[in-house]
Amino acid sequence: MDKIRFGIAGAGGRPTAFLAAFEESNRAVLAAACDPNTEALEKALHGIEGVARFSDYDEMLQKGGLDAVIIGTPIPYHVEQSVKALNRGIHVYSEVTAAVSVEECRALLSACKASKAQYMLGENCNYMKPYMIIREMVKDNVFGGLIYAEGEYLHDCRELIDKTPWRKTCLYETPGVTYGTHSLGPILSWMENDRVESVSCVGSGRHNRDLNGNPIDGDDTSVMLCKTAQGRLIKVRMDLSSPQPYSLNYRLQGTAASYTGSHQEEKQDRDQVWISGESKKEYWDALSQYEEKYLPDIWRKVGHKAEKAGHGGSDVAIMADFIDAIYDGRPVPIGIYDALNMTLPGLISRDSVLQGGVWLPVPNPRQW
Repeated sequence: MDKIRFGIAGAGGRPTAFLAAFEESNRAVLAAACDPNTEALEKALHGIEGVARFSDYDEMLQKGGLDAVIIGTPIPYHVEQSVKALNRGIHVYSEVTAAVSVEECRALLSACKASKAQYMLGENCNYMKPYMIIREMVKDNVFGGLIYAEGEYLHDCRELIDKTPWRKTCLYETPGVTYGTHSLGPILSWMENDRVESVSCVGSGRHNRDLNGNPIDGDDTSVMLCKTAQGRLIKVRMDLSSPQPYSLNYRLQGTAASYTGSHQEEKQDRDQVWISGESKKEYWDALSQYEEKYLPDIWRKVGHKAEKAGHGGSDVAIMADFIDAIYDGRPVPIGIYDALNMTLPGLISRDSVLQGGVWLPVPNPRQW
């Protein structure tokens, strides 16, 4: 099979980080890139040869000779651009979140069902090394039955409001957990074959201002409680405007073990696990001591390359897994139903906030 020809939409931004996975796999090549900001596009592709440049997405799909496309554009464009590619039989790797409304989720699912191509949600948090190790430990029944989990995405992104105005409307001024897949993604990967069945969400009100001192509509912090189809409880907190260092935090509680982890900048990560009958009574163990036994194959394959990449190396690991799935003709790791199960709870949380935190059902996309 020839190498998979990739295009990148929104190439002036972060998606160029996936080039390391292309090089590592030797199964894919960057054939085309698109960004309406031609100056940013040229800067992102500086020193990279053989890549066709486009300022129009439709033109890239038509003339780029693509097998797959990475959607790295603002969230409101994700579904529209994914559907256009799927309709042409082009595989899609979409950055999070999958959609901005339930109606868009339905449209995306319909396009996936009608297409010969595959859709994958690029939730890179699922591919961070500690969370993949935890998943393998869960599969090995180290945790016993799973009871509870929580995820926090705390990231003061106010400097991006002026640079990317769409974030203000899409993420800051819309109530609820508008950017919840970073938290739910790893948790639902641990709770395999489970889904969020209902949510209740409340907000803190607005106390912070943007960096120019102007007020921002919406809540500083939103907290969403989730009940799953198998009766588990999940808590998700999102805060994009409070002054604090970036932190991605998780907890997982089982009947036989517990995990707590925090991913921060500049190698401040801390991941600990406590296992009944193995760990000392009041002392956490470093998760790293279980790495040799439970590190998944994809990390053993690309770890030397991933360690040097962003987001804890997950950008390389997730793209390498996507490339291998397409090349080998197997289902992608985070397909359309996983994508919608990660995205829909946050969409329903908006209505819950507006109704005073009432519990609301989350649609099951497999019943659509």
